[in-house]
Amino acid sequence: MMQYRGYIGEVSYDSEARLFHGEVLNTHDVITFQGESVNEIEKAFHESVDDYLEWCREDGVSPEKPYSGHLNLRMSPELHREAAFTAKRQKLSINKFIERAVVDEIRACA
Repeated sequence: MMQYRGYIGEVSYDSEARLFHGEVLNTHDVITFQGESVNEIEKAFHESVDDYLEWCREDGVSPEKPYSGHLNLRMSPELHREAAFTAKRQKLSINKFIERAVVDEIRACA
């Protein structure tokens, strides 16, 4: 994984073509890049992100931000109720309660 200006690129290697291929993961817009070496793939990643941002500016379109910090979460009404009650018992907002649960799960998987 690579990061640049908040965008995350994932790279794979094609041994037959002897090329690295990459794609930006954290946007719905398609941003790809390729190179023959680590230096080339890093440069191509940066250039692709910069080109995307420039294209958006020229077209008057807001670039898709990698992550806004807002998450639309769907769950059953029963689970929603239990999460809200548990958060209240812990004197937390439901948002903070869910954020802590996600952090705990990420740490458990690391």
